[in-house]
Amino acid sequence: MQGAPTERRAILAHDASDIHIINRELVPWLIEQVKLNGGDWPYDMVVIDEASSFKSSKSERFKALRKALPAIPRMVQLTGTPASNGLLDVWAQIYLLDQGARLGRTFGGYKAKYFDADYMGYNFSLKSGTADRIYETLDGLCLTLSAADYLELPEWIDRIHPVELPSVARTFYAELEREFIAKMATDTVEVLSAAALSNKLLQVANGAVYTGNTGEWTQVHDAKLDALELIVAESAGSSLLVAVNYKTDTIRIRNRFPQAVELGRDPAQIDAWNRGEIPMLLAHPASAGHGLNLQAGGHVLVWYGLNWSLELYQQMNARLLREGQTKPVMIHHLVATGTVDETVLAALDRKDIGQRALLSALKADILGLQAVAA
Repeated sequence: MQGAPTERRAILAHDASDIHIINRELVPWLIEQVKLNGGDWPYDMVVIDEASSFKSSKSERFKALRKALPAIPRMVQLTGTPASNGLLDVWAQIYLLDQGARLGRTFGGYKAKYFDADYMGYNFSLKSGTADRIYETLDGLCLTLSAADYLELPEWIDRIHPVELPSVARTFYAELEREFIAKMATDTVEVLSAAALSNKLLQVANGAVYTGNTGEWTQVHDAKLDALELIVAESAGSSLLVAVNYKTDTIRIRNRFPQAVELGRDPAQIDAWNRGEIPMLLAHPASAGHGLNLQAGGHVLVWYGLNWSLELYQQMNARLLREGQTKPVMIHHLVATGTVDETVLAALDRKDIGQRALLSALKADILGLQAVAA
């Protein structure tokens, strides 16, 4: 279901198709239209693909769908990353399935029951023994199918490339980390919070930092560009998919590598990549993380800069690491030593361990069902 609002309303009013497909951003619109029409909910079943996009109980899409739950006869959710940032993520998704029967009717109640807050009330950690209680509570509601068990996936190899910052950049990084303010050449960078500091330090680790609110930036070092050049040489003509975090990454990479192309919205560009016609494709994980089939165009992925989202990390890797890939997948990580890059990589590993524990517990359910069926 797409097009202008008038076209979408016409589909709702007259279309005789058995299935309507709509993107997640239009869910509030759809539910509002059904309410305005004063009719009953017109669908026998709702299927949410990439259900983790509904993990925030504060999002408009969750709030809208929550209102419609009493009228929805059946719902199925599909996701490969149900708890990419920990078990706090699962409450909203489970609520949409059972309206709070298992994990409680409010997110606040769920947090109070299963988690301890830090002294500021911003960060939450699981109470002792509660992870298993959550897994048990979800027994019978959720099932896990592992792609590795059902699909023929290619071999994949992780490589971490330590990148040493030049002395000037190292001094700038250390001063900014310590003082929340530092000067590079004629530009001064200042941050006002720990969250903003983390973002600035990731920028510095990548080689350029924003100095103002209107896109101004200054170059700090070329160490990651040099490391990327070595990977290009090692890849011996293979096309590279490069994950970038900031616009400055794209600008600087394209200045060094004129053959690099930024991922856009034109489907013809994806076709060109899959034909092997684009030697280097630059993509932010948020724009390339879901739904794109890029496995035919290459088998080498480079993380020029990491971000904190396990979901984006795994989904980006899955653009190449998927069925149909004919070569072993090489995933390179450019990690500035002694910087927040190392912290992010360790955090992603911890989140992955937590999510794999959840998936393993749910996987045991389906194995049990298979044994009974046999």
